[in-house]
Amino acid sequence: MAKKEPILTHFDHQGNARMVDVSAKGETVRRACARGVISMSARAYEMVRAGSIKKGDVLGVARIAGIMAAKKVDQLIPLCHPLAITGIDILFTLLDDKQAIEIEATVGITGKTGVEMEALTAVSVSALTIYDMCKAVDKEMVISDIYLLKKSGGKSGDFLRGQRKTTPDQFGNSPPER
Repeated sequence: MAKKEPILTHFDHQGNARMVDVSAKGETVRRACARGVISMSARAYEMVRAGSIKKGDVLGVARIAGIMAAKKVDQLIPLCHPLAITGIDILFTLLDDKQAIEIEATVGITGKTGVEMEALTAVSVSALTIYDMCKAVDKEMVISDIYLLKKSGGKSGDFLRGQRKTTPDQFGNSPPER
């Protein structure tokens, strides 16, 4: 049995953008986890670690900003559905050897559509908030490596980054490893 090619569901048959109709889908428990990193100077990193940034508790404010952003994804990304999120956790890991902060957001819902965009947005806005709060000390910070780590639930099932199936393209080439 031949596997169906994935389709871009946000376009109709004429190529017009549309919001996917999820009314016929069943509600399932869904979770998504995303990660990202913000790298900074040694001075900025030590100030975040010590809690001495003048604007206040950098990671506390970044956590609240990420949570708020995840709840507003439908207002930021045009074709996303408004969702009744059931939980959001944002964790920060200080990476001393890299003078960086790893951000991980996990979002949960019982619903008809996934929360990948909410998790990715939570990471992105948390990183942007850290940048905003620390920019007086370091304007050369770098936000990088924002990606979906894993997701569960829904019709497409579970996904864990690095364990995806590789399907050759029309020319027989396998996708590059990430």
